[in-house]
Amino acid sequence: MNDTGLLPEGFHDRLPPAADGLRRFEGAVLGVAHGYGYEQVDPPLAEFEAGLAGRLKGTAATDAVRFVDPVSQRTLAIRPDITAQVARIAATRMGHHPRPVRLSYAGPVLKLRAGELAPRRASRQMGAELIGRDSVAAATEIVTVAVEALAAAGVTGISIDFTLPDLVATLAGDPPGPQHAALIAALDAKDAGRVAAIDPAYLPLVEAAGPFDTALARLRATDQAGRLASRLDAIETVAATLAGRVAVTLDPTERHGFEYQSWLGFSLFAQGVLGEIGRGGSYMVCHADGREEPAVGFSLYADALLDAGLGAKDRRRLFLPIGIDQAAAARLRSEGWVTVAALDADDTPEAQLCTHHWVDGAIFPRT
Repeated sequence: MNDTGLLPEGFHDRLPPAADGLRRFEGAVLGVAHGYGYEQVDPPLAEFEAGLAGRLKGTAATDAVRFVDPVSQRTLAIRPDITAQVARIAATRMGHHPRPVRLSYAGPVLKLRAGELAPRRASRQMGAELIGRDSVAAATEIVTVAVEALAAAGVTGISIDFTLPDLVATLAGDPPGPQHAALIAALDAKDAGRVAAIDPAYLPLVEAAGPFDTALARLRATDQAGRLASRLDAIETVAATLAGRVAVTLDPTERHGFEYQSWLGFSLFAQGVLGEIGRGGSYMVCHADGREEPAVGFSLYADALLDAGLGAKDRRRLFLPIGIDQAAAARLRSEGWVTVAALDADDTPEAQLCTHHWVDGAIFPRT
């Protein structure tokens, strides 16, 4: 057997100290969520394909890796997203729980294929969901938890981009016109020429994007009939709670990745990190009896942050020679030191990648 250590395309090992950074990052995020009352759930990596696919929205349903379970002989699917599983838990196992129910999670996800800009197929996802409400107060809480969780994990230069996923549907009325799908695609692509050709009345929406206050003012100026007033008031209230803490922008026609969100969506970014580091918004949770209930939540993607060096921490490892008193070693660990004990007389701090060593009851930096 010629084992070269190669992994399939889109898979990767996370080595120390990066894996330790992931542990600290997830601990900080879940710790903030727990402080706000979000209790952690841990759904399985795979479920029956029929049930999982029914809850996955947008393109996520086609992202699932499927296989036949040798026990049940039914098709299973590995989750490409954990949000759908949290929704299932809230609607079934915790369907009796008083609303709203606050849940948090963290775990691996797997996609069938990766894109050019996001080459990973296996990654980590964490987040929080507030199920049973999608009010302004609920949305404000979720956005606050997301921003505070990132800050607690050491992320700086945070920015948030809001969107209104159902904006065009609201303006188009019911039923939408025959060019509705083409119009949404043109607006999503910011293709002013195509928008003008389909319906020039929507052209101002392309320009109503940018810094939040400016973009919101432009949107209000286009809403002569006041059909968007309540939505704009709501998103302004949510954004106002972030003033002075993070950079806030508004892109009202952005729908890519927000196909299943309702009145609110948002993307999270960090300075020096390529692409999104998180996403969230309001949506509907479906029950087995056809009933729906509102929800709002967010997901964070740790891989991009860790690749940018966030979550990394200088190693602080203390080499302990043979014969050190174990009570002293325990005290050092309680003070935050990582202790690495020599296992034989030839062991050295250099061999154990230690930054410090213990000599005659004192700590010295390794030279």
